[in-house]
Amino acid sequence: MTNDEKEGYPSTAYAWYVVAILTLTYTVSFIDRQIMALMIEPIRRDLQISDTQVSLLIGLAFAVFYTLLGIPIARLADRYSRRLIISVGITIWCIMTALCGVARNYGQLFLARVGVGVGEAALSPSALSMMSDYFPKRTRGRAVAVYNTGITLGTGFAMILGGHLVEYIASAPPVVLPVVGQLHAWQTAFIVVGLPGLVMAMLMLTVREPVRRERMQSADGSSHLSLKAAVSFVGQRFRMYGSHFIGMSMVALLAYAMYAWIPTMFMRTWNWSISEIGMAYGIVTLVAGPLAAVWASLLGERLSDKGYEDAQMRAALISMMLAAAGGLGAALSPSPVLSVAFLVPASIGTTAATASGLAALMMVTPNQMRAQCSALYYLVVNLVGLTLGPTGVAMFTDYVFQDIGALRYSVACVSFLAGAFAAVFLGYNLRQYKAAYIEAQSWSTAATTTVK
Repeated sequence: MTNDEKEGYPSTAYAWYVVAILTLTYTVSFIDRQIMALMIEPIRRDLQISDTQVSLLIGLAFAVFYTLLGIPIARLADRYSRRLIISVGITIWCIMTALCGVARNYGQLFLARVGVGVGEAALSPSALSMMSDYFPKRTRGRAVAVYNTGITLGTGFAMILGGHLVEYIASAPPVVLPVVGQLHAWQTAFIVVGLPGLVMAMLMLTVREPVRRERMQSADGSSHLSLKAAVSFVGQRFRMYGSHFIGMSMVALLAYAMYAWIPTMFMRTWNWSISEIGMAYGIVTLVAGPLAAVWASLLGERLSDKGYEDAQMRAALISMMLAAAGGLGAALSPSPVLSVAFLVPASIGTTAATASGLAALMMVTPNQMRAQCSALYYLVVNLVGLTLGPTGVAMFTDYVFQDIGALRYSVACVSFLAGAFAAVFLGYNLRQYKAAYIEAQSWSTAATTTVK
């Protein structure tokens, strides 16, 4: 029996089985979410819309209910079955992804993308809360880092499979559905990638709901914290949570800007085909995912072993600087091959920074608030990242450079600004986080900790 099992944690093998299921689910969610990035040009052509309008489909439409419903769903996750909440969420987002494929105009496609966000709002807050109950603090960052590879795995598979899928469908006989009529190639692609994800809803039912740990106790002796108590807890630590959320928003902003526009940048700058850039960027993200997990976990654990209480946040800051440098290099490279090479550190950096930041958040937040606090995190991070990332690049292109061929310079501007703001806010956060981490250590040593 391992030390973790003696402390009441599930077996290591089963805990990693759960991480594998959650990571695969996260991968599916990003395939459904990111497939649109490969189809920007045909969607623009068929719906006759601008870069800015496309960016709203990628970002704002998805972010609206993904962020607004995240907190009430997370409130349920902090009290009820997290695996059931995830299963329902998977079912909703897969069906809504398929419905993107029967949209006949911009408004219908926008509403379907909103529905995808509703479903995905159930996943990460619940998943992060579950993993925090499956792993002790020292190895929790490793589990979150592996889970976070779902971002790069999903994006990678979306790029590789999606690129070939779109080109294959475009060359195949058109698909005609009753009532809906003939589908464009990009519409068929949405249906093909959406419905198979329902298998993950079934797999989630094989996961056991873990025992909740590291709880605070409310003033009335209840094991549940009221919404007022949760808001009060965060409000009293506003500087730590605020600088964390805004700093990590810059990481998300850069990541979503690249996921949304890198394929189109290669098409416009170097005339690459959908399948060519899909294959290249897909391989980069697939390679970057495992490397980011290793980088984030080793860096965080190494800094922790050296005595840094802010180890995870320090790792997030270092990783984000790597990402911003990679983004600038990819955008300004003189050749497509060199640009692809720069995408490797850019992808590793954003993924590792996100994993480290999330692991850090779980370590300073009481169990009964982890899903809610994660949802609040995603509310801020996605409102900023999902909207300003894709739309920021599009607005630089449409309104500053006023030239669709200048897309690469728009990506460069966003990379620089995201890196600069992240350095300021994450740098400020280090001292705030250290104090919060020291405070959180008392929860493990005290029999009960009361919050009013």
